[in-house]
Amino acid sequence: MDTIFALASALGKAGVAVIRISGPLAGITAEKLAGKSLPDRGMTLAMLRDLDGCRLDEVLVLSFAAPHSFTGEHVVEFQAHGSIAVVSSILQTLSQMDGLRLAEPGEFTRRALENGKLDLTQVEGLADLIDAETEAQRRQAQNVLAGDLGQLVERWRTDLIRAASLIEATIDFADEDVPVDVTPEVNTLLSGVQADLQRETAGVQIAERIRVGFEVAIIGAPNVGKSTLLNALAGRQAAITSEHAGTTRDVIEVRMDLAGLPVTLLDTAGIRDTVDEVEGLGVALARQRGQAADMRVFLVENNDLPPPLYSPGDLVVLSKADTRPVNTGAVSGLTGVGVDELIAQITDVLRNRTASVGLATRERHRAAMMTAQSALTAATEVLSQGPDAYDIAAEELNIGIRALESLVGRIDVETLLDEIFASFCLGK
Repeated sequence: MDTIFALASALGKAGVAVIRISGPLAGITAEKLAGKSLPDRGMTLAMLRDLDGCRLDEVLVLSFAAPHSFTGEHVVEFQAHGSIAVVSSILQTLSQMDGLRLAEPGEFTRRALENGKLDLTQVEGLADLIDAETEAQRRQAQNVLAGDLGQLVERWRTDLIRAASLIEATIDFADEDVPVDVTPEVNTLLSGVQADLQRETAGVQIAERIRVGFEVAIIGAPNVGKSTLLNALAGRQAAITSEHAGTTRDVIEVRMDLAGLPVTLLDTAGIRDTVDEVEGLGVALARQRGQAADMRVFLVENNDLPPPLYSPGDLVVLSKADTRPVNTGAVSGLTGVGVDELIAQITDVLRNRTASVGLATRERHRAAMMTAQSALTAATEVLSQGPDAYDIAAEELNIGIRALESLVGRIDVETLLDEIFASFCLGK
């Protein structure tokens, strides 16, 4: 396999820059640039020199012997001064050395996957951790990166392999000393996995919203104070405000962190019937984005019936608290009255929704679990038909096992046979 290198820290000027090398030539390359032998594992301070012997930079060299590294290969990292010129000169020198090439995007992580250092869900967790902007996103990504989802899938997989091995043993070794009626244990194993799958699939949508962010749309009639409220929530002039109705024609988006939850607030056009073509397009877009949002905050001037698009969990708030003799329960973006309370209400609603979140965070996870769940349901139904249908039940279980293995990026067709021969003394 090629030896690859790349800048592992962010581009630009910084206190320290990290350059990573991974592959069979990593150690030899580091020793050539350092001009001395280096330990297989550990850290060393060294002056790096280019191929002409000119100084590059004094760096801290970290060596990781295979397989005890991120990629599972021999890895060397240079912690250099974070100068753009220093980083450029080191990368240029590495590119001139035989057997080395610049890493492709994500190639270090891909090698970690191929070498069994990470499963596919952990790779996704790492990507989410790098992109995390809020505390909730960080915690969720850390759980996946730590392998919690992979461990859960492995437990399901173990139970299903056990169930399949019982059925296969009954089919193939009916004359041997093995259980004849395996359905009670098999049904127990399947029902346990099915309950877990149902719980995890139910939480995927919320987990995905934590990962990409919730959308909260501010909905109301023209000139009710939506844009002023958005500016107050954002703490800046994000939207144009005017005493003239119909100022907002497009959807204005503001990204916020509410108690660790990523939230995008949407200021929409005032909803009303209009003959203005452009305003009409804005109203249609407001309805569309409002309906698709995770939550809606309706600004109203009177305590009317719940407006169109209202769903349980949405908030209906009186606007223009600064113009009311009693502003209890009202909000004003102009003076800030009720803004903190509104933020707290939005946060509580979204936080309550996250209570059902599980470890699965992506649509790919949900699809794989749904496939497994369908296969287990089919297997349970077939089992009730008796031993003559055991071969069909076994195949349904294999479908479920493969679906779960695809979730973590691993397929192992020999595991079933290993379980059979490890669990029974068949004398074969």
